[in-house]
Amino acid sequence: KSTLLLQICEHLGQTLRILYVSGEESARQLKLRANRLHVSSENLYILTSTDVEAICSTILQHKPDLVMIDSIQTMCMDGISSSPGSITQVRESTNAFLRTAKSEDIPVFIVGHVNKDGAIAGPKVLEHMVDTVLYFDGDKQYSYRMLRAVKNRFGSTNEIGIFEMEAEGLCEVENPSEYLLSQRPLGVSGNCTMCAMEGTRPLLAEIQALVTPTVYPAPRRTSTGFDYTRLNLLSAVLEKRMGLRLGTTDIYMNVVGGLRVDDPSADLPACMALISKR
Repeated sequence: KSTLLLQICEHLGQTLRILYVSGEESARQLKLRANRLHVSSENLYILTSTDVEAICSTILQHKPDLVMIDSIQTMCMDGISSSPGSITQVRESTNAFLRTAKSEDIPVFIVGHVNKDGAIAGPKVLEHMVDTVLYFDGDKQYSYRMLRAVKNRFGSTNEIGIFEMEAEGLCEVENPSEYLLSQRPLGVSGNCTMCAMEGTRPLLAEIQALVTPTVYPAPRRTSTGFDYTRLNLLSAVLEKRMGLRLGTTDIYMNVVGGLRVDDPSADLPACMALISKR
């Protein structure tokens, strides 16, 4: 996320004055990353602080065109006794930045961490306070990342951005389907190509399935990137309608590339992968 923000600063810094507030890294660490990413905008100003009141005073004094807060979990207010990152601190700090942004008409980007479930690590009310919510995520085993909108008061949420992490930073992936299918084996059972819709962009991805006789009293069902309950439903339908004896087998299913597929159109490719492996 810090890499993405610095690259945005380099692009927007050609015409806008940007204040980058870092509560996680020192100015020297930011300088090292900026040198690696070739960020050299003269309109980029750095502030390393976690004091919300001091940050708001700096914003009111210098009135930049854009402010970036990295990250909200490190910010704190002196009037609140709880530690930084707590629900109260996160909510009140966001509210203070919101008031400053609205009063001075200054856009503010706020970076927040997510928990293991993929939700914002803080009160759910944060999503209602801000105008736009963007998720920047990806599988740690792959080099690409996805930027998707889940809320936008002033536009559509049907577009996503796909990037690949390289030495010089994040680069756009123009054909993600080719990337996802680059290592797909040919002539091998247990896999099927599907078309998943990510926003308005169709992505070709591979569903892999493994069906094997179980050695446990209760068969195992494991899915990665595919809904577990839906996997059980599809296996029951195949057993009932096609006579496949899946009730005595372990089933493992995976969507290649770290994608999370919720589209019902994935049911048929999933069934084809199960049938071919059976």
